Amino acid sequence: MSTQKLYVHTRLWLLMIAAVALWRIGLTLQTGGLLLANFSPLGAMAIFGGACFSNKWKAIGFPLLTLWISDVILSKLVFFHHWQLFYAGSLFTYSAFVLMTLAGRWIIRRINVSSVIIAAVVSTFIHWIVSDLGVWLDGRTYPLTWEGWIACLTAAIPFELRLLAGTLVYGAVLFGIAVWVTRHKAQPAAHSL
Repeated sequence: MSTQKLYVHTRLWLLMIAAVALWRIGLTLQTGGLLLANFSPLGAMAIFGGACFSNKWKAIGFPLLTLWISDVILSKLVFFHHWQLFYAGSLFTYSAFVLMTLAGRWIIRRINVSSVIIAAVVSTFIHWIVSDLGVWLDGRTYPLTWEGWIACLTAAIPFELRLLAGTLVYGAVLFGIAVWVTRHKAQPAAHSL
């Protein structure tokens, strides 16, 4: 299915991204934030936004804004217990998210299982390298040495595997709904006499 046909549903795609962000908030509140850490719709939101919005700025902006709003809400309710607009490392996390969105835009030219899987793997790899670069450069947890960089990346593997699983599961839902809606809308209505 060509992504060209999906562009006509911008409001629906925005609503779907907002819905999975709300799901992220609810899931995090239910589990205290750690039980399913990184098994979230964030990666799927990024690649879906990249693939389904025709305008590059909407493709990046809508999912990024949704991520930021959900981060602010979670900072108050779960992580910091006060309103916090940004956190240490947010520049790296949001940069990774922008790159993940662009990966979805470049990889998913046609929506099919293989392109969504490839985009999920690539976006998870981007998140792993870019966001953990921020953790490592912070210098409080890992020494700023080659061994510290490797230790940082190694410690992140379980979180990134959950991010990959979440991206695949939520991606299947988002893209599955998008394809179903597009096909359903494309079918001519039955005319009665």
